[in-house]
This record gives sequence, structure tokens and C-alpha cells, in this order.
Amino acid sequence: MTEWDIVAFLPYKAQGNPVCYQYGCIEGRGIKMTTYIALLRGINVSGHNKIKMAELKRTMEGLGLLQVQTYIQSGNVLFRSPENPQFLRELIEAGIKDAFGFSITVVLRTAEELEQIIADCPYADVPLAEGESIHVTSLTGPPGQKAVDTLANSEREQDEYQIHGSEIYFLFRQRILDSKLAKSMQKLGDQTTTRNWNTINKLSAMAKAMEQ
Repeated sequence: MTEWDIVAFLPYKAQGNPVCYQYGCIEGRGIKMTTYIALLRGINVSGHNKIKMAELKRTMEGLGLLQVQTYIQSGNVLFRSPENPQFLRELIEAGIKDAFGFSITVVLRTAEELEQIIADCPYADVPLAEGESIHVTSLTGPPGQKAVDTLANSEREQDEYQIHGSEIYFLFRQRILDSKLAKSMQKLGDQTTTRNWNTINKLSAMAKAMEQ
């Protein structure tokens, strides 16, 4: 599929009002489609906020999202849509609450943005020994001063971090469970979600494949 697709007869529910993109409604003109990656915060963690990926996929499809794919249980969803990120974020958060009965934060990135996140990583070329890892925390917007201060005042030992826009890159020189800096990640608020470097790269590869 190309960047321009015709969307035909897609049930789309937003704020309780059915909307339909139909070929006739747009008079045969193409609608620009964007590939998105939705990063769900705090699902399937220690038995809380349980969502099966098959059920999540059906929920997302029921919202009118196209070519929905999920990746592992931490809550990563790829899809295509002509809508803007703010609309989609609110739509998905509301859809998950309706379907599963609890509220979570959803962080959205386009395929292009995710590729840039990888390119901007200051630790991408750092050789990692056993137990070391790179993680990326993505926020719904640039971190506020409280979050910046939390990290600046944290005990880092040999671990490192860098803030770049709405992403925070972490380099852990020890097991993440032993890291005092990692514990500070939990204090960054509920508008964040974190993925390891392998997951970030896998999602980017899946997004590229989706656009071919």
C-alpha cells in the first residue's frame, strides 16, 4: 500500500457518534494515511490492567483503525489512520476504557517519529556488556520541570540519561532492577511509558514493513 489509500466503509466511533469514511463521501479523492505506533502504559504488569493482545486488536479495529498489529504483551500497537494524533490518542484511551473498564495513558508516535527517535539515541553505538541495557521513556509532551528535577536529583551511579524532546534515553550499566536511576523513572508521572531498545527497533521495523 502507498502513502495514499482510499478508505472505504470503515466504521469509526468517536465520542459515541458513528462516523464513516466512504468512497462516495470523499468523491473519489485519496486520503493520506499515516502509520502510527501506540504505546500503552502499564498494562499486563504484575497482574494489573490485564488485556489480551487479541482482544486489544479487535478493540482497535472496532475503532476504525486500519492494518492493526500488536507486538508482545507490554501493549504496543501499530495501525494506519488518516486522523491526527490528538484525536487518535483520545479515541484509543476512551475505547480501552469502554472495552476493559480501566483508564490508561496512550503515547502515540508516527513511524517517521519513531525512526527519528532511533536516529537521535545518544547510546545507540555504545557496546553493551551482559546486564546493561538501553531504554527509552516516551512522554505525551516534553517533560515538565518536576520531571527534569527528579532525574537531575536522582542517584545515578554509573548509569546515564539524556532528554531529547518528548523522549528520555537511559543507559543502564547494571541490571535495571538494581539501578537507582531506574527507580526514578517511576516518579516521572503517568503521562509516560518506557520500552527497551530492542522493542523500539522491532516496532520501527514493523512500521516500515507496513508501509511497503
